[in-house]
Amino acid sequence: MNDEQQYLLLNASSRFSPPQGVKLSYGTAGFRADASLLPSTVYRVGILAALRSLKTGSVIGLMITASHNKVSDNGVKIADPNGGMLSQHWEPFADALVNAPSPQHLLLLINEFVAKEGILMDGVCQAEVLLGRDTRPSGDALVDAARQGVTSIVGAVATDMGILTTPQLHWMVRARNKGIQASEQDYFEQLSSSFRCLEDLIPAEKSKFGRMNDKVVVDGSNGVGGLKLKDLGRLLNSLVIEVRNSGEDGGVLNDEVGADYVQKEKVVPHCFGSKDAGIRCASLDGDADRFVYFIVPSESNGRIDLVDGDKILSLFALFIREQMSFLNENEGIKDCHQARLGVVQTAYANGASTNYLRQLGLEVNFTPTGVKYLHEKAAEFDIGIYFEANGHGTVLFSESFIRWLEARTKEISSGSKVSEGGKAALRLLAVSKLINQAVGDALSGLLLVEVILQYMGWSIHRWNELYHDLPSRQLKVKVADRNAVHTANAETVAVSPPGLQEAINAETGKYHQGRCFVRPSGTEDVVRVYAEASTQEAADTLANSVAKLVDQFLGLSSS
Repeated sequence: MNDEQQYLLLNASSRFSPPQGVKLSYGTAGFRADASLLPSTVYRVGILAALRSLKTGSVIGLMITASHNKVSDNGVKIADPNGGMLSQHWEPFADALVNAPSPQHLLLLINEFVAKEGILMDGVCQAEVLLGRDTRPSGDALVDAARQGVTSIVGAVATDMGILTTPQLHWMVRARNKGIQASEQDYFEQLSSSFRCLEDLIPAEKSKFGRMNDKVVVDGSNGVGGLKLKDLGRLLNSLVIEVRNSGEDGGVLNDEVGADYVQKEKVVPHCFGSKDAGIRCASLDGDADRFVYFIVPSESNGRIDLVDGDKILSLFALFIREQMSFLNENEGIKDCHQARLGVVQTAYANGASTNYLRQLGLEVNFTPTGVKYLHEKAAEFDIGIYFEANGHGTVLFSESFIRWLEARTKEISSGSKVSEGGKAALRLLAVSKLINQAVGDALSGLLLVEVILQYMGWSIHRWNELYHDLPSRQLKVKVADRNAVHTANAETVAVSPPGLQEAINAETGKYHQGRCFVRPSGTEDVVRVYAEASTQEAADTLANSVAKLVDQFLGLSSS
């Protein structure tokens, strides 16, 4: 590192003193805290993003958002070259960087890290970081801190993309690194044109459904997603999207609105009620990276019938499985491309959804809790579908399968009759362009749900009847040391302390359709208990019984 670079870093970092007594850790959501504590953190993540760009020779993204947190919070996270999350290998450096107590410590850390990683800081190599933010009032100042962090590395440029959903920024980073046009308008055009392509491929006998059920009412969480969905909706002539809680009427971000609130509380968000009985409703979260649907019953008293991420996964899987079968039957795909379809869940997926997917003959895989594990596993398939119950997920297509689909669709001449296999190839290629390949995306996911419902000729009620969730209960047990619990088999089996799993098995065996597992929290000294059974009373009793077992083995009293 030359003198100019050292001066730049020392001078800029002296303007961003870290808050006293605060230690932050980079997780799946990046760094999050009260916005007043974050200028130093965001500045330093700007440095990290520039170094990551130099290391990879690619465009990197930096998003300022706190998703479903309250409006006074904010956060920052990195989008890697493929549009995915920051490499886990860099997370310890991120932690050390933001918690360095002084500019001198910061400089020492950077020197050591760039030497270890072989990053050239000669000012010749160029770096670019795309900056995005949601609608939080603190976003402007934090974007400026990020810009100063990026530009304190010689040769690095910060490009402010403005107010975006988190998935939009991830999409832009991926597109830029693939050499594709990557403006917000390009994003909207790709989603809308893919949606229209799928609509055009709906069989004529089902097209009447689209005219009868062409409206969806969406809760925008008073965040960025509602605003962007309005913009996107203007490009869709056939689908009417009514957005409520867009934030334009003074509503507070994530305050009794949003997918997180709706999914956890199972109640209508603000501005919804009995007038919406029977209508197809959906809810986005604060930065629009997840979504759920819901039905307001005719006599709801504020309660809803939730159509969660498990049901979204099941709908996508059903549709894609059908298209794959058309390919197999009509195109001899087995001879030219052995395509694998897989679905990925965590242990928190409702057992009824897993049973339904297996009954369809699908390969169901489990990973530990966390989007990074789900995404990684889904990427092993030609088409990998993953979702969490909270509505976060997407559909991944392998590059080789997309190339095969592109070659197949090029063979289809516009003048000739297209076979069912040909139409299936066209549909799957359109799905790969509609659904966000980088991260879960509420806007693209919502459009895919809407066009599949049209294709199936289904109402939201018919979709919700695919299966009925098993009653479940989640509890937390305070323990002396959460690290005493070790799990295996995607967190479904406790391998330590000895004897705990055997006790859980004995208790679970007492209940019809019983299933229970425990796992340590990633952030606090508690052990989480999840239980399912055929009735709510049985699920509650099983959860409480296993919570007592955890307390006996690990609780504060046992220490």
